[in-house]
Amino acid sequence: MKRLPLILSALAILLAAVSFYFAKSSSELVYVDVNKLIEGYKRTKIAKAEFDKKANTMKGNIDSLMTGWQKELQSYEKERASLSPKELQLKQELLQNKQQQINGYQEAIQKKIQEEDKKVTQTVINDINDYVKEYGKKHGYKIIFGASGGGNIMYADDSSDLTEEVLKGLNADYGTKK
Repeated sequence: MKRLPLILSALAILLAAVSFYFAKSSSELVYVDVNKLIEGYKRTKIAKAEFDKKANTMKGNIDSLMTGWQKELQSYEKERASLSPKELQLKQELLQNKQQQINGYQEAIQKKIQEEDKKVTQTVINDINDYVKEYGKKHGYKIIFGASGGGNIMYADDSSDLTEEVLKGLNADYGTKK
């Protein structure tokens, strides 16, 4: 009987510790909206502007080649009546070859633009992932979920949303890296 208060006290302390652990654990389940981070990240805007500039230059090169080819085609149409059958055939083959080269170049440029876009996007995502990982460690979170609007987090209390706080820190961190 004399031990009963001691046992009850120990049990109460153990129960309080377990309750505290579970309360703390449930508050460690937080998330960020990945789309908002990507859109709001300063580096995304800068990288996109640089990418657009490169892509427009490459597309401009294709446009120049196409304009040159169209001028040659118009010239051919005007000269056509005065050309011999052999000259006509040679000119047609030349124009076809040039068109095929331009088409091949256009496909290569499109592929390069897609690869460059993927690379730029992956760089931004890597920055965000690295920052969120460090943020989680620094603030003692066991898990930070990434919501992307695809239904992976259907509901979460607003207090679990770290997006704005992480975005603010991410942009401040990027500002110091530049």
